[in-house]
Amino acid sequence: MEIKVLGPGCPNCKRLERTVREALSDLGAEADVQKVTDYPAIMSYGIMSTPGLVVNGTVKVSGRVPGREEVRDILMAELAQG
Repeated sequence: MEIKVLGPGCPNCKRLERTVREALSDLGAEADVQKVTDYPAIMSYGIMSTPGLVVNGTVKVSGRVPGREEVRDILMAELAQG
Protein backbone atom coordinates (compact mmCIF):
# COMPACT_ATOMS: atom_id res chain seq x y z
CA MET A 1 0.00 0.00 0.00
CA GLU A 2 1.27 3.46 -0.87
CA ILE A 3 0.18 6.38 1.31
CA LYS A 4 0.97 10.03 0.69
CA VAL A 5 0.40 12.84 3.14
CA LEU A 6 0.10 16.07 1.18
CA GLY A 7 1.03 19.35 2.82
CA PRO A 8 3.74 21.94 3.31
CA GLY A 9 4.71 20.74 6.79
CA CYS A 10 2.12 22.60 8.85
CA PRO A 11 1.05 21.25 12.26
CA ASN A 12 -2.08 19.63 10.78
CA CYS A 13 0.00 17.91 8.11
CA LYS A 14 2.34 16.52 10.75
CA ARG A 15 -0.63 15.40 12.85
CA LEU A 16 -2.13 13.57 9.86
CA GLU A 17 1.14 11.76 9.20
CA ARG A 18 1.34 10.71 12.86
CA THR A 19 -2.31 9.55 12.78
CA VAL A 20 -1.65 7.48 9.64
CA ARG A 21 1.36 5.79 11.24
CA GLU A 22 -0.62 5.06 14.42
CA ALA A 23 -3.51 3.58 12.39
CA LEU A 24 -1.08 1.37 10.48
CA SER A 25 0.36 0.19 13.78
CA ASP A 26 -3.14 -0.56 15.12
CA LEU A 27 -3.81 -2.71 12.05
CA GLY A 28 -0.43 -4.39 12.11
CA ALA A 29 -0.04 -3.31 8.50
CA GLU A 30 2.93 -1.96 6.62
CA ALA A 31 2.86 0.72 3.96
CA ASP A 32 5.12 3.10 2.12
CA VAL A 33 4.23 6.42 3.79
CA GLN A 34 5.52 9.48 1.95
CA LYS A 35 5.32 13.14 2.87
CA VAL A 36 4.69 15.33 -0.19
CA THR A 37 5.60 18.98 0.38
CA ASP A 38 6.18 20.10 -3.22
CA TYR A 39 3.32 22.46 -4.19
CA PRO A 40 3.09 21.38 -7.86
CA ALA A 41 2.94 17.74 -6.73
CA ILE A 42 0.23 18.57 -4.17
CA MET A 43 -1.78 20.49 -6.77
CA SER A 44 -1.54 17.57 -9.20
CA TYR A 45 -4.00 15.71 -6.95
CA GLY A 46 -6.59 18.47 -7.37
CA ILE A 47 -6.99 19.29 -3.70
CA MET A 48 -7.72 22.86 -2.74
CA SER A 49 -6.61 22.75 0.88
CA THR A 50 -4.18 20.70 2.92
CA PRO A 51 -3.60 18.36 4.53
CA GLY A 52 -4.46 15.65 2.06
CA LEU A 53 -4.43 11.89 2.38
CA VAL A 54 -3.81 9.82 -0.75
CA VAL A 55 -3.97 6.03 -0.60
CA ASN A 56 -2.87 4.01 -3.61
CA GLY A 57 -3.20 7.06 -5.86
CA THR A 58 -6.70 8.09 -4.75
CA VAL A 59 -7.44 11.18 -2.64
CA LYS A 60 -9.32 9.98 0.43
CA VAL A 61 -9.37 13.15 2.56
CA SER A 62 -8.45 16.79 2.03
CA GLY A 63 -8.66 19.99 4.02
CA ARG A 64 -8.96 18.35 7.42
CA VAL A 65 -7.32 15.88 9.77
CA PRO A 66 -9.44 12.74 10.08
CA GLY A 67 -9.49 10.92 13.38
CA ARG A 68 -7.51 7.76 13.97
CA GLU A 69 -10.62 5.56 13.64
CA GLU A 70 -11.54 7.11 10.28
CA VAL A 71 -8.00 6.61 8.98
CA ARG A 72 -8.10 3.00 10.21
CA ASP A 73 -11.38 2.46 8.34
CA ILE A 74 -9.91 3.94 5.13
CA LEU A 75 -6.84 1.73 5.39
CA MET A 76 -8.84 -1.40 6.23
CA ALA A 77 -11.00 -0.83 3.14
CA GLU A 78 -7.86 -0.54 0.99
CA LEU A 79 -6.37 -3.69 2.52
CA ALA A 80 -9.61 -5.56 1.84
CA GLN A 81 -9.43 -4.59 -1.83
CA GLY A 82 -6.08 -6.29 -2.02
